[in-house]
Amino acid sequence: MLKTAFRLLKIKEKIVLPIVQGGMGIGVSAHRLAGSVARLGAVGTISSVDLRRHHPDLMAQTERSRDKALINAVNLTALDREIRAAKTLANGHGMIAVNVMRAVADYAAYVRQSCESGADAVVVGAGLPLDLPELTANYPDVALIPILSDARGISLVLKKWMRKNRLPDAIVIESPRYAAGHLGAARLEDVSDPRFAFKAVLESTFELLKELGLEREKIPLIVAGGITSHEQMGELMALGASAIQLGTPFAVTQEGDAHPNFKTVLAEARPEDIVTFMSVAGLPARAVRTPWLARYLEKEAKLQKKAGVKQCTVGFDCLQQCGLRDGIGKAGQFCIDTQLAFALNGDVKRGLFFRGSESLPFGNAIRPVRELLEYFLTGLRPIIA
Repeated sequence: MLKTAFRLLKIKEKIVLPIVQGGMGIGVSAHRLAGSVARLGAVGTISSVDLRRHHPDLMAQTERSRDKALINAVNLTALDREIRAAKTLANGHGMIAVNVMRAVADYAAYVRQSCESGADAVVVGAGLPLDLPELTANYPDVALIPILSDARGISLVLKKWMRKNRLPDAIVIESPRYAAGHLGAARLEDVSDPRFAFKAVLESTFELLKELGLEREKIPLIVAGGITSHEQMGELMALGASAIQLGTPFAVTQEGDAHPNFKTVLAEARPEDIVTFMSVAGLPARAVRTPWLARYLEKEAKLQKKAGVKQCTVGFDCLQQCGLRDGIGKAGQFCIDTQLAFALNGDVKRGLFFRGSESLPFGNAIRPVRELLEYFLTGLRPIIA
């Protein structure tokens, strides 16, 4: 484990470094990134969505298929492979978590497969995981970690879970104002609402824990979104956070599982290149304005006005609710699986490249996971030519 002056993070009975690598799909955080982070003593996270794209044999079975059951089965096989490969790479160190979006149609199957395949933790965002205790009842050793954005959501989950005699083993508090990908706000105009500020959410959550008769040390709070420096990490830990979660900074590391072009797009994006818009999942999202996204946004209003129910364009039906398939005019009107797959494979013209809003710790340099962890833990920057 790397050295740090910060207090270590305890999740269940595991002691790890106070840094969590966020889950990034499609395939951006798979076994190589998650395993590399865990090997150094932190929490590495695999994104569960459509992992078949990292396995040529599984893609050969399904690339042209519209058999939903086959695609879902193959993706569970891919998830199993990725978890086992990450655990092997970690070699007993750190933790391997799996991020599952509550908004995906096969959510329950992904959760169960994560547990069966040996994940140390299941992390759930993009919706309230009120049923997570039941889904994981046969796996009491698996840590359960919801991703929430405000005290109201945390209160709902805590009270619901307490009635089931279960508590979260940690909670990720993600700021919609700065985070990448799908954001924990209902509307675009809510993204910068002051109620999502870390200080406000931490204070409200500590007060809530007191009201519920829970010790604040019992549920570690992990803050996520827009954290770019060792100093900022120190300030958040001083406010009572137990750890930080980083997404985009890990996505651009050498060990990141996406194509080199993907990392370059994220690393070289300027503030004016980063936009917030409505995803097909019905949530605000943040990404780099690449050629495809620029063209889409120009015609978004027209597409939303013409929205109507139609068949899934790839036969996958990956989301429980899809703006394009279900004709939801206020949501995005594109196939998110297709656009994210283009990005994973480095297609700059056609890909959707999720990214946080803030500058990166090492500018546009692509550096190893070890250097990123060491910088946040100690404040020592690598020499970058």
